[in-house]
Amino acid sequence: AMWSGPRNISTAMMRSFENRPDTCVVDEPFYGYYLAHTGIDHPGREAIIAGMDCDWRSVARALTDEAPDPAAGVYYQKHMTKHMLAAMDLAFMDQLTNCFLIREPRRMIASFAKVVPEFDMDELGFSQQIMMFRRVCDRLGAAPPVIDSALTLQDPPEVLGQLCDRIGIPFREEMLHWPAGPRDSDGVWAPHWYASVEASTGFAEPDSHACPAQVPARYEALCREA
Repeated sequence: AMWSGPRNISTAMMRSFENRPDTCVVDEPFYGYYLAHTGIDHPGREAIIAGMDCDWRSVARALTDEAPDPAAGVYYQKHMTKHMLAAMDLAFMDQLTNCFLIREPRRMIASFAKVVPEFDMDELGFSQQIMMFRRVCDRLGAAPPVIDSALTLQDPPEVLGQLCDRIGIPFREEMLHWPAGPRDSDGVWAPHWYASVEASTGFAEPDSHACPAQVPARYEALCREA
């Protein structure tokens, strides 16, 4: 289970794992529940709710029961931390190998604002992510894998190799490149969010860190809090 905030390299990471011959993936399985129970208006909202299981309990059971492809040795789950609402029991996480994908907040906020101009901290998922990270730390007695998107883009083989080693699977060269285009496994929201990754055949060049991301002034307070 890879737990991320929005506008990270989460879809590229899903592509990377899906290109392994031993892996099947699932794309944000709690998204329908999240939209249905928050009333938040995201692009494609009605189609997402109509096309997904919106009962978090049955979604959690499916995630911990059996992979969609029983022949796959690895079941990669792409998750958004913000989808974990207060009413949910997170005990299902204890049956998963939990990893956390992070991105520098200003860059995430600058990217998210281009698609969803009005949002608050809950929609960025930072507070949920640190809560979930601490929960996993307490259960394991050690930190789970944390993957920084900028470091990943700087050296994908190194970071992915370390990640695979931590979760006990072999690194595969196929993780570094994939065919361009959509996938049957992509969520129905792909047309609104996945243009860049659909055009990609591998991890993008790293962001320049010579200067911070530029964000409109009205998001500065969110940047500081994040």
